[in-house]
Amino acid sequence: MTDTQILDKPFKLVSEFAPQGDQPEAIRKLSDGVVAGKRHQTLLGATGTGKTFTIAQTIAKLNKPTLVIAHNKTLAAQLCSEFQEFFPENAVSYFVSYYDYYQPEAYIPSSDTYIEKDSSINDEIDKLRHSATSSLFERRDVIIVASVSCIYGLGSPEEYRDLRLSLRVGMEKPRNVILHKLVDIQYQRNDINFTRGTFRVRGDVIEIFPVSKDDKAIRVELFGDEIERITEIDVLTGEITGQRDHVAIFPASHFVTHEEKMKLAIVNIERELEERLAELREAGKLLEAQRLEQRTRYDLEMMAEMGFCSGIENYSGPLTFRERGATPYTLMDFFPDDFLVVIDESHVTLPQIRAMYNGDRARKEVLVDHGFRLPSALDNRPLKFEEFEKKAKQLIYVSATPGPYELEHSPEMVQQIIRPTGLLDPIIEVRPTKGQIDDLLDEIRLRIAKEERVLVTTLTKKMAEDLTDYLKDVGIKVRYLHADIKTLERMAILRDLRLGVFDVLVGINLLREGLDLPEVSLVAILDADKEGFLRAERSLIQTIGRAARNSEGRVIMYADKRTDSMDKAITETERRRAIQIAYNEKHGVTPQTIRKKVRDIIEATKVAEEKTGYLTEAEKFGKMSKKERQSMIERLEFEMKEAAKSLQFERAAELRDALLELKAGMS
Repeated sequence: MTDTQILDKPFKLVSEFAPQGDQPEAIRKLSDGVVAGKRHQTLLGATGTGKTFTIAQTIAKLNKPTLVIAHNKTLAAQLCSEFQEFFPENAVSYFVSYYDYYQPEAYIPSSDTYIEKDSSINDEIDKLRHSATSSLFERRDVIIVASVSCIYGLGSPEEYRDLRLSLRVGMEKPRNVILHKLVDIQYQRNDINFTRGTFRVRGDVIEIFPVSKDDKAIRVELFGDEIERITEIDVLTGEITGQRDHVAIFPASHFVTHEEKMKLAIVNIERELEERLAELREAGKLLEAQRLEQRTRYDLEMMAEMGFCSGIENYSGPLTFRERGATPYTLMDFFPDDFLVVIDESHVTLPQIRAMYNGDRARKEVLVDHGFRLPSALDNRPLKFEEFEKKAKQLIYVSATPGPYELEHSPEMVQQIIRPTGLLDPIIEVRPTKGQIDDLLDEIRLRIAKEERVLVTTLTKKMAEDLTDYLKDVGIKVRYLHADIKTLERMAILRDLRLGVFDVLVGINLLREGLDLPEVSLVAILDADKEGFLRAERSLIQTIGRAARNSEGRVIMYADKRTDSMDKAITETERRRAIQIAYNEKHGVTPQTIRKKVRDIIEATKVAEEKTGYLTEAEKFGKMSKKERQSMIERLEFEMKEAAKSLQFERAAELRDALLELKAGMS
């Protein structure tokens, strides 16, 4: 089936740090559990304890191909960067949805509105996805960091593997056979614009630009029908960068099919079309029948002529000859059977995986019912949760606050509570709500005297606004962070808090990413006894963690009664704190506040590092001339593209939003 040997190279972890605290014990327990065949394990790791390092050590010890799933692109990119630093000699890949913008195909019957699929594909991410899948067929030392898009349908891994073009020095293969094979696997000939997924021909020299590369191409030199030489070249300069004895060119699309199978699949799709048209006509749905026939016949013509059509993923069921309703192929099918799955922030990621199927199904059923798609389009879908469970043979869940699923399936947690910096979980006090604002004001003034910062979290927008106004009236430098604040201003607010431009930040949901603020020594939680999402056990533990970056960290909960959620959060924090104190005393460790450089999120918005006047960033932009704004827009556009290229997606998104705000201000 294949003439390519799979490279069995061990993982080699590179780090100047050795495991410390309770990391060695966590690594040992997780590794032993996997070797013993345990299906579910949970790493209960407090914020800032080095959970990623522990997982990296575990992977290195087990030497298994590993899929790491994170709940968003940003977190996946951060994890991927960390694993690439830990494993520079191994294959660490990134697999997320390749759309910068995606509007799924949909139909709204109530207003008879059809929304055509609209998307913008990120070429860099597409390359990384192909790099991820091809590496799984070439070596075992592979870590793929993915978002939940890894449970969405892909083409058949067997077809993807079998359709690759394998070339060796000395092999007899006529030039035209190679060219036809390249066209079959969706490569396009372009002798002028040489980009990913294209090839060019000059006499007996064929140059191929693999979809999994961004700056290297393959040059194949023929002597008659024999492959005389294979070299790797720099696309820009044409300089030879390496000699190759063998090269495997994988298909340019994950949805590829042999020509014979394509012909058979087209016959099956036509049969399904006739059956569906008969159903619709019998039900008196003549408009739907006409619509379906017109759209499907066009797609069939494209597949017959080109081997591809727009939206070909909607025919993935017939193309892979699966039974109706059968489990789709996904990235997980590209892995060998003994792979390991790590679910990061599992309390968020698992519910996301569980929800994907139902949301997708509801949208597609409407399209099928109204003649926009064949019923087999329902088989182009994400995995159901029970299908995901079957495919993932061994899992490690990583979370500071494990959810019900993890608690049920791995009652014995592997704990990691000790921070390398010696920092403790904060002291928690519960104080009555009577006189809470005056009490809070006293605490704020104590922190200001020490040049420390304060976070205050409220339950309602009205209370947050009123509290902010009151604190301003009594002379406190305070800002209010809420959903209506635009991106550019939000970034500036967080930076100004760290620099001491103001001392108190009031907000409703302070669990968002980007609130890693070592200068914050006090977190005040108002209405802590009002049960709900923001005052649930997991939310409280996450909010408490905001004060765990400072050696003077303290949390004050204002409440008239102790709820179950408060009790559980306080008990868990005190349990962790006791373990941390005992470790520090035994090893003579003194907690040190994290020293983190105040970095500009947008270089173009740079202000002085020293304290400035109490003027907001938004006001500074408001005072710009039209020419200055135009200059800034150009700089931001450049930074946005650079950020996307280096996988800093959260920063790129913030820059994009900032650009929109500046452009809106010019119009």
